[in-house]
Amino acid sequence: MLIRRKSFLALGAAGASAALLAACGDSDSTSTTAGSGASDGGASGAPAVDPNAGLVIWCDDEKAPAIKGPAEKWGEANGLTVAVQTVPGEDLQANFITANQAGNGPDLIIAAHDWIGNLVQNSAISPVQLPADASEKLAPIALSAMTYDGQTYGAPYAVETLVLFVNKALTDVAEPATIEELIAAGGAKGAEHVLSLPVGEQGDAYHMEGIYTSAGGYLFGKNAEGGLNPQDVGVGKEGSIAAGEKMKELGAQGILSTSISTDNSISLFTDGKAAYLISGPWALADIKKAGIDFAMSAIPGFEGMNPAVPFAGVNGFYVASQSKNAVNAQTFVNEIATSDTIVEEMFPEDQRPPVSLALQQKLAPEYPELVRVAELANAAEPMPSIPAMAAIWGPLGKAQASIVGGADPKSTMESAGTEISSQIK
Repeated sequence: MLIRRKSFLALGAAGASAALLAACGDSDSTSTTAGSGASDGGASGAPAVDPNAGLVIWCDDEKAPAIKGPAEKWGEANGLTVAVQTVPGEDLQANFITANQAGNGPDLIIAAHDWIGNLVQNSAISPVQLPADASEKLAPIALSAMTYDGQTYGAPYAVETLVLFVNKALTDVAEPATIEELIAAGGAKGAEHVLSLPVGEQGDAYHMEGIYTSAGGYLFGKNAEGGLNPQDVGVGKEGSIAAGEKMKELGAQGILSTSISTDNSISLFTDGKAAYLISGPWALADIKKAGIDFAMSAIPGFEGMNPAVPFAGVNGFYVASQSKNAVNAQTFVNEIATSDTIVEEMFPEDQRPPVSLALQQKLAPEYPELVRVAELANAAEPMPSIPAMAAIWGPLGKAQASIVGGADPKSTMESAGTEISSQIK
């Protein structure tokens, strides 16, 4: 199931599923320093890696304009030729795995952290050794997302999470402490919709995660080492059923509706029809363009229950396990982790909330909303990067949509849990 949101993790679940089923794919590709063409690695349509480059980076076409200049500048300073090559996002993971296995892939790949589990399972990336002071310079959520089975696999540079957007013309409560307070405040001035939260006919487990976790739902339990245990699926258990009961209540009240999806959730807010919106930083451009007087805060939880914990997504640089320039690649990721230079130079072309604490402080005066997203992300939970996560999206999303529409929470969640567990080996 594709995670339906306009974010840099939008292809994560779909890409992981595709690569897990078959490490292959097709794409049209271009390169900033080498011509496009089929790689000898067998990844149809993947770029042919420049054998003379001292560092080759693969990324999607959204990130290429941002990284090209800074990476080439870094290469010049270090006496290297850096090739930045693009692969469409939906094909990037599969093509990377295939080319890497054949020894004809890049040295680095830029991707979301929720790819890590599948890339590790396919032996496609190597652990990285970040400088000791990285933990002092980067937001905690960033390093947490890059950790898998106790090892660090990437250098993080940007983060996203869901937040609560508030239309101050439609409510006087900019930071509701609970969902119950949000409902009361959102209806006080006659807004057509109290809350615009994507549910959709097929469900949206990504956007519903805050409500799900606040009521006690979880996706995977933990193993003895503190990692996620794919054999302990929380869907269908007591917490998820309690969450379903809350979702059914909100559906009956008209607070949640399957008629609101990612196709119209932001426009309902920008058209002045919703007092509150749960969305991510990708909504900011439309909100500002509409001239909405808005505020941002954390997503509230239910009164007397757990805090709402949405997903956080982190983008980073990863070193290919078959990199021909592994030393150069490791040097580059160290630069990303400890110096703001490259990431700051990327920012004008691709404005994402940074994980560098110093860069957050520097950008705060001009980009306060993006920095606020980065700050709120520290209370979120990194999206599970284990391959089993691909089994969650469809069944849980559909179950939640059904419950919002009036289905029985217990039997619906239990059925979804059974379906999920059957897909996990």
